[in-house]
Amino acid sequence: MKVFNLLTLSVFLVSGVFSVNTDAVSVMDGDSVTLHTGVKTNQQEDIKWYFNDTRIAQISGDLSFVCTDVQCNEGTERFRDRLKLDHQTGSLTITNTRNTDSGEYELKIISNSTISEKTFNITVLDVPVADEVKTVSVKEGESVTLDPGVIRKLDDLMTWYFNDILLAEIPGDLSVICTDVQCNNDTERFRDRLKLDHQTGSLTITNTRNTDSGEYKLQISSSIRRYLSITSFKKFIVTVTDSGLSSAAAAGISVAAVVVVVLLLVAACVIHYRKRQANSNGIRMQRNPVQERGPKDSSSMDFLLRMRLKLPVRHHCNNLIL
Repeated sequence: MKVFNLLTLSVFLVSGVFSVNTDAVSVMDGDSVTLHTGVKTNQQEDIKWYFNDTRIAQISGDLSFVCTDVQCNEGTERFRDRLKLDHQTGSLTITNTRNTDSGEYELKIISNSTISEKTFNITVLDVPVADEVKTVSVKEGESVTLDPGVIRKLDDLMTWYFNDILLAEIPGDLSVICTDVQCNNDTERFRDRLKLDHQTGSLTITNTRNTDSGEYKLQISSSIRRYLSITSFKKFIVTVTDSGLSSAAAAGISVAAVVVVVLLLVAACVIHYRKRQANSNGIRMQRNPVQERGPKDSSSMDFLLRMRLKLPVRHHCNNLIL
């Protein structure tokens, strides 16, 4: 919420039949502003609102006639669905203000004996791009703080919404502060995971979950004067991303890694064993006396030698496989 200029002028005619008050205020684009009449309607009062001399709203004391914008004048469609008229006081609220809403707003209160007027000069300023919507990304399980970047003023009413559902509220007098299920039974998804800063209105979400992703909106309602109040908004888009692999997936990967290590060890043992056997057999062949015998026994002895060399290898491989 930002208010850049506030000017009040008062002019009263001695006759008591006519009075004029002027308020000037600047608001940010997209905020809401309420122009208060300071009275309550009764059977004798007729309240009319004008924007740059064009009637935009009217309410009779007996409520027999009530109109806003195009209902009052077909040439005032610029405010379509953005004007709200309080039937008790005649106060006018302009929501979602735009640059084209800048100008002079005139209030006329007509009763049997007097006609009073009040003028509001409203200037709608552009919002810096960086302040329009803030995007926040957080990993699941971590905490995130949504900081509006303001200091809460006395009598400010701060209300947090999650996807347009009431989430938390700080009244101006700090009398009843609520979060989550205390504010709305439909918001139990955040049970015991919300923390409010009473000085700044910052909202902290602990132990975030994927279901916490969405739009968070802070509405700040502040009274500027008796006849003026402004409602500003701060928006945050929060995205909660996966923190990583699930516990089941992590366990599966661990088991697979152990199996691979075991297989590699077995393969290394087999290769090492065969190398040792090959070296042992080579030494035996060099020292075997059969090689010194005559040609008569060479064929039979070669057969026996091959059998002796092969049998141990087959025997140990079978044991290894089993």
